[in-house]
Amino acid sequence: MRLLSRIRWLPVYLGAFMVFLYFPILLLPLFSFNTGVVAAFPLKGFTTRWYVQLFDNQVMLGAAWNSLMVGLAVSITSTVLAICAARAITRYKFPGQKPATGLIMAPLFLPEIIVAVSMLLVLLQIGIQLSLLTVILGQIVFCLPYSMSVLIAGFEGFDRSLEEASLDLGETAMGTFRRVTLPVVAPAILSSLLVSFTISLDEFLLAFFLSGTETTLPVYIWGQLRFAAKLPEVLALGSLMMTASVILLTVAEIVRRRAEKRVMARGGPNA
Repeated sequence: MRLLSRIRWLPVYLGAFMVFLYFPILLLPLFSFNTGVVAAFPLKGFTTRWYVQLFDNQVMLGAAWNSLMVGLAVSITSTVLAICAARAITRYKFPGQKPATGLIMAPLFLPEIIVAVSMLLVLLQIGIQLSLLTVILGQIVFCLPYSMSVLIAGFEGFDRSLEEASLDLGETAMGTFRRVTLPVVAPAILSSLLVSFTISLDEFLLAFFLSGTETTLPVYIWGQLRFAAKLPEVLALGSLMMTASVILLTVAEIVRRRAEKRVMARGGPNA
């Protein structure tokens, strides 16, 4: 009992949680170089054949390109809309503010399949043909609350005296927003871009219902997992995406820290 009481359980729990969360992901590169088509131990040998076949699979590369374009469009549009909405919510009081905020945040609490089916019915009734554009519209509705949550926190931690000082010095409202406000909330903007892009890239249900004949990567992978021979190519693609994600997050963190240092150097709210 004394031994158990001396053990620091929080580090043990954290270590076990990290292993449970990330160990399966780390197996992706390992199985992607396996000669066998079945992802199981023992490994049968080392090969790069699956990566070669991956780059020869034009359908999969096309689906990946579609997901990349959708992700960029969704992340940029969601972040721009969230910047405007978050600034309005944190700076002004207007009639219907709370109901409007709740309506924007509603997709966070609604089942995603309900949102997807509802949007499909609305688009079909309007007569809009299903395509990547409808996927973008659906994912913007779904990602906007996440971007709003990040940017509201960023604007609420903003020192308004900086804007007042800029206006007192003769700068216009738009110039103040561009030269003072945006640089200070740049870390929140970057976080919003990353969050919405990640959600869009990983999103399946909306893409499944709204993509039509132009499939995104999650929809394509779902269709290919029924065939065991296609699994190694999927693992190879997942390994490449995991590597790209690590690089992207590393670069984003470097940019975020540099932005915070610039804000502090200029006498920001936390300086």
